[in-house]
Amino acid sequence: MTESEIIRVLETALLCADQPMSVSELRKLFALEELSADDLRRYLAMLQLDWSERGLELVNLASGWRFQSRPEMQRYLERLNPERPPRYSRAVLETLAIVAWRQPVTRGDIEDIRGVTVSSQIVKTLEDRGWIEVIGHRDAPGRPALFGTTRQFLDDLGLKALDELPELEAHDAVAALAGLELEPASLADGDADSPPGEAVMADAGAAGEPDDEMNTASGEATL
Repeated sequence: MTESEIIRVLETALLCADQPMSVSELRKLFALEELSADDLRRYLAMLQLDWSERGLELVNLASGWRFQSRPEMQRYLERLNPERPPRYSRAVLETLAIVAWRQPVTRGDIEDIRGVTVSSQIVKTLEDRGWIEVIGHRDAPGRPALFGTTRQFLDDLGLKALDELPELEAHDAVAALAGLELEPASLADGDADSPPGEAVMADAGAAGEPDDEMNTASGEATL
């Protein structure tokens, strides 16, 4: 195959994919070709350059490569679907922020940092959304579960690795998540109508209130 044919195959596969594709998956497209992983990354970089002046961009995320719309295109795309994106309570965002910046953490760690009891519904909300998961157990009485973020969390933030998260003090973490795009516009996931930062926070009760009260006040279940 010629170089242009290889790039054309990669372009087609990535545009048709419903989720990010890893280099190992993309190599399967060329079963009869002697393409190394480094060769494939070089072709992907060329494809990125080809799309550098278009409304879509090719990005390398935690779980692979995908095409997604550029941030400046979202104000146009949202007109196709004016429905408001999901909103998350401050309790949910605080819990997610602690897991993201302090992982691995137990539920007890989160409660110590937040100063309130973490409801099971908040943990379930984040697990169901695919943003956190149990990654082990602490060697302590009761062997409490240790939580960490997932590749899906990084993909939804448009990041490749955790070290790309900004370095912040703990009290700044919630504000940082509120300013990040948790549901980026991709061709595959149908989230192209979600503007940056809008999909993240609902008003919550005063700081220090139990999560059960905050959930009732903020309508946290609207995910």
